[in-house]
Formats: sequence, C-alpha cells, structure tokens
Amino acid sequence: MDLLAKARKLESKISRTLDEAVEGVVGRAPRQPVEIVQAVLDSAEQQIQPAGRGRRVFPFNQITLHVLAPTRSDKARFAAVADGPPPLVERVTERLESIGCAVDRIDVQVLYASRAKPDWLAPEHHIVFDRIERPAPVETRAPAGQAAPKIELGIVSGSAQRPTFTFSGERVDIGRRVEVLDHRQHLIRMNHVAFTEGENDINRTVSRRHAHIAYTAASREYRLHDDGSSRGTAILRNGQTIRVPQGSRGIRLDAGDEIVLGEARIKVKIR
Repeated sequence: MDLLAKARKLESKISRTLDEAVEGVVGRAPRQPVEIVQAVLDSAEQQIQPAGRGRRVFPFNQITLHVLAPTRSDKARFAAVADGPPPLVERVTERLESIGCAVDRIDVQVLYASRAKPDWLAPEHHIVFDRIERPAPVETRAPAGQAAPKIELGIVSGSAQRPTFTFSGERVDIGRRVEVLDHRQHLIRMNHVAFTEGENDINRTVSRRHAHIAYTAASREYRLHDDGSSRGTAILRNGQTIRVPQGSRGIRLDAGDEIVLGEARIKVKIR
C-alpha cells in the first residue's frame, strides 16, 4: 500500500472518530448527499485487495447503493449530486484508478427507500458490492464514415516544436525530443508531441518516452497512458489531480483536462 492510500485511510479513521465524538455530545445530523457519495468512494477503496507483483484489484463489478429518500424532493436532491457531472460511476472508477487499482467496467445502481432496513450499516444509506457474470463483450465499430472526434493539445507549461497539436483517432506519443534512440542508437520511438531537449528545467522533467494517448473507436474516447515515466503522469480536472498508474488501462480524457507530465502541462480540447 502506498503512502497516499495510508494517509487517506488514516484521515478517514480520524474523521470517523471525531464524528462519533461529536454525535455523542450534540446528536447526529442527517448526512447530506455529497457525504453519502464520499462514503461510497471510501467504501469502494476499502474493498481493494492485493493481486501479487505489486498489483491491486477491485474484485467487484457491481455496486448497489440503497439511499433513504422518503420524498420526491429527497430523491431529487441526491440524484442531482449522484448524476454529476461527473456521475457516481465515473467518480468510483477514477478514485480506484487514481491509486493504481486495475478496474474493469463497474455498474452502479441507486435504489431509493422510504425507510431504512434493520441490516443497513448506516442510517441514510447501505452499500452492497457484488460480482456478476456478464456475457462476453461483442466488439462494436463506429458506423462507416463516422470520423473520430478531434483532440487538440495545447502546450501550457514547457516548450515543444509548436504551441498546439491536433489529432483524430490515432495514437499520440508524448515525450522529450522527437526521435528516441536506444543505447545502440537505434530508433525506438517517434514522439508526436515532443518537448524540446535541453530547452529549460520544465522540459527536463518530461521523460523521453513519457506517455501516450490512445483512441477507442467503440466508446469514442481518448485515454491517457503512462509509459514508465520517471516523474509520473496525471490529469488535472476541476481542481482535482488524477494520477495515471503505469501499466493500467489508462484514464479517460475529457475536454478541459490538463495533462501533467512532470512539471509540464498540456491543455486538452476534444471536438
């Protein structure tokens, strides 16, 4: 378990202890929708288990969340938070992927109840984790003639061959210098977005084979992958930093994201 996960668990434990102490003195206030969503994320993280060789996995593919909502307005208030953006399923996936956990597709179902049941673990909600068998996925293709959305990458911090790059549906390799050679001076990679070699201190934090972006035609999405960089890869989204673990299935890119490569940054536009 890494330091970030340990710190998050310690913070959660301290928070629960303080909450229990306050509740014993002044009574417990009903949890707000955002607090229930946070409880779901914390509970999902607690289900992570080691899988050997440094890997961690989330063993479930279905989460059922029961929420106490006696009135239509109660349902509306919770749905406004859970439906996002981002929706609850994306929040769960991003939380797990941000701490290096391999994640398959997860389904999150929200069920509303007029009263809490005796077996609920919390007064306002109850979480059930399960793994169900799914039929083998059928490969789907985008309709003939349907072009991939364009992705525009603008250099925000650091310097490259030009300030902006535009691609459509292809793999995009990102790193320092255009041509990457091995110790025998054989060409092993060409970076499509290449930060200039020796240009400044920011550029030196970008590895020569730092990251790449891959396009998935079936879901029409771009995903960012770390290629074993020395300073790490992350996504800055709405003030939150999402780490991209090495060897994972990558993190989906949204319009408005910033890609963080060491100290360099790239702004993402998708259209």
